[in-house]
Amino acid sequence: MIKTIIIEDELNNRNNLKRLLEKYCKEINVVATAGDADEAICLINKLNPQLIFLDIQMPGKDGFQMLLDLGKYDFEIIFVTAFSEYGIKAIKFSAIDYLLKPVNIEELKDAVNKATEKINLRGENENLKNLLLYLQNSNSKADHRIAISSVKEIKLVPVNEIIRCESENTYTFFYLSNGEKIISTVPISTYEELLDTYGFIRCHQSHLINKRFVKSFLKNDGYSLLMIDNSNVPVSRQKKDAVKRQLLTN
Repeated sequence: MIKTIIIEDELNNRNNLKRLLEKYCKEINVVATAGDADEAICLINKLNPQLIFLDIQMPGKDGFQMLLDLGKYDFEIIFVTAFSEYGIKAIKFSAIDYLLKPVNIEELKDAVNKATEKINLRGENENLKNLLLYLQNSNSKADHRIAISSVKEIKLVPVNEIIRCESENTYTFFYLSNGEKIISTVPISTYEELLDTYGFIRCHQSHLINKRFVKSFLKNDGYSLLMIDNSNVPVSRQKKDAVKRQLLTN
C-alpha cells in the first residue's frame, strides 16, 4: 500500500478524491488529509508519505510555495488544479502528473499507475543497494554478487562474471562471461554506482565495462575497447583519458 496524503482546501473536494481513490485505486492508502499548506507540512514531516495529491491554489500559501518551504522532499506528487495553465509549472516541480478538476476517473487511475511504478522503482533501487552492502560483508570480493532486477525476477549474479553493461533507454543489458545476457529494468546509472569499487569503468554514456575483461584499447575511427567476448565497446572522447588511467591502475 502506498502511504498517501491529500492536500486540498475544499472539504468536499478532499472527500470526493478520497472516495475515488478508495474505490478505483486499491493500492493507495490515504493516511491523512490537510486543508492548508502549514497543516500539510506538519503531516508530511510526521507521516513521511510516499505520495501526495496537492491542490495548487489554496488560501495563504499555494502548493508551489508549500514545496519551496519544505525544501527537500522524497515523495511523488500529483498536482490537482482547476486551471490547465498550471500544468507546465507543475511539471517543472517534477510532479509525476497533474489532474484537472473535476477529476476524471481514468486520468486519476493513469496518474496513480505512473506514481506507483516510480515509487516501486525507487524502493527497488534501495533494495539493490542494501543487498549489495550486505553481500559485501563476505571476506573476498570474488564472492560478491549483485542483484539484477528483471521484469519477472531478481537474479543474483557474481560480480566477477559480468563482462559489461549496455544501456538502452531505461533498461540495462548485462553480458556475462558464460555467454548469458540479462535484461534489467533498472537504469545503468544505478549499477555504475553499485559496481564502482569492483573495477568497472563508465567508458561511454551507454556503456559500463569490467576492466578485467578488456583485451585492448583501440584507436581507429574514434576510440573503443575490445572485450574478451570480442565485443567492441565505444569510448567517448570526453572519457578516453580517464579510461586509459583506470585501465592502468590495479
